[in-house]
Amino acid sequence: MWFVFALLSAVFAALTSILAKVGINGVNSNLATAIRTCVVLIMSWGIVFLNNTIGGISDISRKSWIFLILSGLATGASWLCYYKAIQIGNVSKVVPIDKLSVVITLVLAFVFLHEQFTFKSFIGCVMIGVGTLVMVI
Repeated sequence: MWFVFALLSAVFAALTSILAKVGINGVNSNLATAIRTCVVLIMSWGIVFLNNTIGGISDISRKSWIFLILSGLATGASWLCYYKAIQIGNVSKVVPIDKLSVVITLVLAFVFLHEQFTFKSFIGCVMIGVGTLVMVI
């Protein structure tokens, strides 16, 4: 089931890029990011209330709160940079560079989460890196 959600994530991320590029025309990138964030916020809380999972908020540990907040800050920074990049650049060039996050994530998962980094992972990282260069140059 995780694969289905991951694939849907990729589809929605692709739609995000195209819809954002059209929508950001003539709009300050920071304002566009704030609008997008409000929509995500409303949608997320709507799902929490719809699934009646709000009660779990009191069970969240201090450590989890800290890391969820840091993750939110990283997401915000990513979105602000991404929207600025697609506003001033071609989305077909910005998206491949943005997807270098896959390579960075694999390395960080290996270093900090002690996840396995195999020869296959290395080859995949190299291929993503080379593919990004080919698409951007």
